[in-house]
Amino acid sequence: MDLKDLTKKMHAFVNSNGWYEAGSKRPQTPRNLAISLSLEANEVLEHFQWQDELKDKDDFASELADVALYLMQLATVSGIDLEQAILKKLEINASRKWDGDKTNIVS
Repeated sequence: MDLKDLTKKMHAFVNSNGWYEAGSKRPQTPRNLAISLSLEANEVLEHFQWQDELKDKDDFASELADVALYLMQLATVSGIDLEQAILKKLEINASRKWDGDKTNIVS
């Protein structure tokens, strides 16, 4: 399954809950999705609060999935092709110098 297929499944889930409908208690606006993305990213950080080791890999995976889902939804609702944006950013990063690195290789 690729990013486009995952995005379609995510939209089907959101649609099945009526969250795209007018008057939804969870309006799927770019602003609301950006806030939710940030909140979920902070839940990822909680796994490392006061510790360096990951204790619950399954819960951590679940939080990473939440971040990915909100990111995919935010991109689509904002009219961004996330796959193309990622590829473009990788291309830009490949040409940058990173803290004394001699080469940057992206394949």
